[in-house]
Amino acid sequence: MASYKVKEIYYTLQGEGAHVGRPAVFCRFSGCNLWSGREEDRHKAICKFCDTDFWGTDGENGGAFETAEKLAQKVRSLWPKNQGKGKPYVVCTGGEPLLQLDSELIIAFQNAGLEVAIETNGTIAAPAEIDWVCVSPKANAELLVKSGNELKLVFPQKGAEPELYEDMAFDHFYLQPMDSPEVAANTEACIAFCLANPQWSLSLQTHKITDIK
Repeated sequence: MASYKVKEIYYTLQGEGAHVGRPAVFCRFSGCNLWSGREEDRHKAICKFCDTDFWGTDGENGGAFETAEKLAQKVRSLWPKNQGKGKPYVVCTGGEPLLQLDSELIIAFQNAGLEVAIETNGTIAAPAEIDWVCVSPKANAELLVKSGNELKLVFPQKGAEPELYEDMAFDHFYLQPMDSPEVAANTEACIAFCLANPQWSLSLQTHKITDIK
C-alpha cells in the first residue's frame, strides 16, 4: 500500500495549455527529480527556471496521505457540490508527480468520479490509466514520454528546441514563454515562432495574468 506526500491541494482554474480556463482541483505532489526544491541547490538543478514551491507538505490541504482512497476523497471534497454538468477534474502536478502517482491512485481518483490529468517533465514512464497527459520537456533531461495529449514547451531553452519534438505523437503542441526578466522578449519570440510554424500554438500563464492561484 502506497502513501503519498502532497505539497498542496486547491480548487482553481487551469491557467495554461489546452484546458486553459477549465475549473480543476490541483494536486501538487512534493518532490522532483530535476531539482531538490531548495533555493540553495538551484545552481546545480537540471531545471533551473522552475517557479513552483513543491518542497515539503505544508501547503493548503497538504500532508501525508496514507492511502490512495484518502487522497482521492480529499481531492473530490474540494469539487463544488453544485457541479451541474461540469466534469470533476484533477490535475496532478508537482514537482514531478510521476515520482508518486501510480495506477492505484489514478483508479482511486476515477472511482471518485474524477477525470485525471497530469503535468509531467516526461522523464518517468506514465501509467496508461491517465486521462490527459501533458508533457513539458526540459533541456538536459532524457525524455521518456514521447506521446500524449499535449506537449507544452517552455521557450526558449538551449538544448530543448521545438524542432526536437515536432514529430512526436501529441495532439497539441504549445510554446510557453519562459517567465524571467526577459519574459516580454520571450513572449515575442514565441509569437513569432508560432506564426512561422503553425503546428505550434501560444500558451500563456493566465493564472499569473489574472492573479489567481
